[in-house]
Amino acid sequence: MDQLTLREIEEAARSRLPVAVREFIDGGSDRERTLAGNLSQYGRWGFRPRVLVDVSAPDLTVDLLGSRLAAPIGVAPMAYHQLVDPAGETATVRAAGQHGLLTVAAMFAGRTIEEIAVEATGPLWLQLYWLRGREVLTGLVERAERAGYQALVLTVDAPRIGRRLRDLRNGFALPPQVRAVNLDPELMVATGRSAAGSSAIAEHARQQFDTTLTWTDVAWLRERTSLPLVLKGILTAEDARLAVEHGAAAVVVSNHGGRQLDGAVPTLTALPEVVAAVPADFPVLLDGGIRSGTDAATALALGARTVLVGRPVLWGLAVGGEAGAARVLGLLQDELEHTLALLGRPRPGDLDRSALADLGA
Repeated sequence: MDQLTLREIEEAARSRLPVAVREFIDGGSDRERTLAGNLSQYGRWGFRPRVLVDVSAPDLTVDLLGSRLAAPIGVAPMAYHQLVDPAGETATVRAAGQHGLLTVAAMFAGRTIEEIAVEATGPLWLQLYWLRGREVLTGLVERAERAGYQALVLTVDAPRIGRRLRDLRNGFALPPQVRAVNLDPELMVATGRSAAGSSAIAEHARQQFDTTLTWTDVAWLRERTSLPLVLKGILTAEDARLAVEHGAAAVVVSNHGGRQLDGAVPTLTALPEVVAAVPADFPVLLDGGIRSGTDAATALALGARTVLVGRPVLWGLAVGGEAGAARVLGLLQDELEHTLALLGRPRPGDLDRSALADLGA
C-alpha cells in the first residue's frame, strides 16, 4: 500500500466495495447533519505550539483501565467486518495488536468472541447491546470473562436504530456468508432479507433491542460482572454524572458515528462538558470523525484519554485486509507522534486546552 493519508485509503476502498456495502459503512441518519458535524468540528480548533522543548524522545503510551496502550488510539466497535474482508474481526484485532492498540470488538461480530481473543495481542474489550433476553446478555458477559477480555462496553444510545436513508434506499441486508456468530441464529433472522425501502438491520433492531433499558439496568449489569463497565453514547454532563454514580469505569463520548439521532451534537463539541462533569481521573474516550493524527491530538487536548476510530479501519480492511487496517492505525499513530513533537508537547499527558486556539464555529 502506497497511500499516505486516510483520505487516499478511503478513496481506494470506495472503488472496491459494492454500493450497498459502501453506503452502509459511510452513511448516517436522516439528513446526516451529525455525520457532517463530527468531521467539520475539528476545523474549529487551531494549535498553539510551544518551542524550544526537547522532543527527541516522544512517548505516546497511556494507561487505560489497567492496560498499557502504545498510543491513545483504539478500534471502535463496528459490526460485520467480513463485509469488507473475509478474515473479518480476526484481521482487525491482529492489526491493532501490531501497534499495541486497543480493540473494542462488537457483539455483532462475524468471528466468535473466543476466536477474536485468541488473536489479540493488544488490549481487548467487548461491546454489547441490551437485547430483550437478559440471558443472552449475561451469557456473552460470561464468555468474555472466560476469554480474557479486559472490559465491557455497553452501547446506550440505540433503543432503536436511526433512520438511515441510504440503507433504506438500498434495501440493505447481510449477504449469506456474513453472520453475527455470537448470537443464536434465531435472533438474527431479519438481517438476511430486505427489499428497497426497508432495512434488515433496522428491522432486526426493532425486534431484538430492549427499549426499556434504564439506569437501573446498568446497575444490575455492573453487579454481575467483575469487568469494568464502559458506557458508550454519552453526550451530556447530566448523563456523564449518572454514569459515575451507577458504577461505570469510563464513558465514550459518541453519537454512533452520526448514525442515530440526526442533529445530535458532534462528539468533539460534547467532549468538554462531559470531561468537566466527571472526576479528573475518570477516563473519557471519544469516537466520531477522527481522520488524522491532528484530529486525535485535538480530542486529547480537549480531555479525551483515548480516541476510537471506526470507518477508516474498515477502509483499510477493504484495501489490504490485515495489512491495510494496520496501515491505517500506523498512519494515525505516526501522525499523532509527529503532531505532538511539533506542538512541543511530546506526551499525551502534556496536552490540555492551552494547546488549542478556538477559531470559531
